Amino acid sequence: MSDSKIRVLVVDDDSALCALLRTFFSTRNVAMVNVAAADDLNRMVVRERPAIIVLDRMLPGIDGLSALRALRNQGDNTPVIMLTAHAEEVDRVIGLEMGADDYIGKPFMPQELMARIRAVLRRRAPIAMPSNDRPVVYKFGNFLLDPTERALTRDGVLLHATVGEIGLLSVMIAHSMQTLSRARLLSLWHGTYVDVTERGLDVPIWRLRRLVEEEPSKPRIIQTIRGIGYMFVPPLCSNV
Repeated sequence: MSDSKIRVLVVDDDSALCALLRTFFSTRNVAMVNVAAADDLNRMVVRERPAIIVLDRMLPGIDGLSALRALRNQGDNTPVIMLTAHAEEVDRVIGLEMGADDYIGKPFMPQELMARIRAVLRRRAPIAMPSNDRPVVYKFGNFLLDPTERALTRDGVLLHATVGEIGLLSVMIAHSMQTLSRARLLSLWHGTYVDVTERGLDVPIWRLRRLVEEEPSKPRIIQTIRGIGYMFVPPLCSNV
């Protein structure tokens, strides 16, 4: 991660939690802005330009899911971590489908939220493309992945994937038919000295399966190798 200060917008009406986070962030090079409601979230994002939003599910007025939907409908792609109660599993899935980058259940430790923030921002970081390498386009099945253009298409239709997800998919395709441990996959994706935990793979893998699998709950392309990690098994994978 960069040493530059991270600007975080926390949308939560729990004053005690926000005071705790403000104290915690102040010693970790994080600038925190707090609002208690999401009614004017779009305007607040335009004004504050946060690197990431921490958005509570349960808020007075407009709830977190509605605020997230409105934000994405406006074309805003600011990373969002949703805060949910542990029992709100359905809301977590809905939030991810609507464009949340991660979720964390309450109660949580500030250190866990900090780790999630760093993981999401690292996943969203631009892909470093070596200047002396010939651009490669990958074709598998009816999909086309262009890492240079950061584009994934299916039958010519552009699919919504973040820069980080494109990077992860590029790594997996480049190592097709190889069993990759979670640690190895993280290293290939982010570098040897990555500070993202293996838990940071769960959401992007889930998202990629939603994009490329016919049945995401029964993946055939991005397969889980139980107890080890993952293997990319495309119906057809070639450079074109």
